[in-house]
Parts: sequence; C-alpha cells; structure tokens
Amino acid sequence: MALFNSGYEFEFQGVIKIKRKTLYGLGGGVILSIIGLVIGLFTGMNIGGNYFTEFEFMGGRGYEAVGYLGAITGAVIGMLLGLLLGIKFSGKTKKR
Repeated sequence: MALFNSGYEFEFQGVIKIKRKTLYGLGGGVILSIIGLVIGLFTGMNIGGNYFTEFEFMGGRGYEAVGYLGAITGAVIGMLLGLLLGIKFSGKTKKR
C-alpha cells in the first residue's frame, strides 16, 4: 500500500483519508496501552501477592486476581493517556 503525505492528511491509495491527529492518537493509544498493561500487571501482582492474598477475581486468587485488575486498569489509563498525548503532539512540527 502506498502512503502519500499531503500536508495534514495521509492518503492510502486514494481510498482512505486519515487526519494526522487521528493517526497519531491511535498510534499513541496502542503503544501506551501495551506499556500500561505491562506496568499495571506487575504492580498488581506485587500488591496482590503482598497485601490481598485472599482476593478473588476472574477465577484467580491473590496475586493473579490483582494482576488482572492492574493489567486492565493500566491498559485503559495508558490508552487514554496515549490518545490525548498523540492528539496534543500531532500539530507540533519543526521550524525550518
């Protein structure tokens, strides 16, 4: 697929036009969602293994259950933060 940059829009073979803000927002959301998922998973496992050993969620108990919650929470927060940062920085260009 050919990718042509025509100013503020990206065009895929003349069929789909995607604005720069949308493209950067999606990219930032996906990347920070994965990072937030991993950080939330490890943080949740740490908290669940040390403090909430009797907690049950989604068939898991203790560190597994709180790890699931941390992963879900981290992914959602990371996605929202990546979306907002991607949209915010999409208009920034270097001066020539």
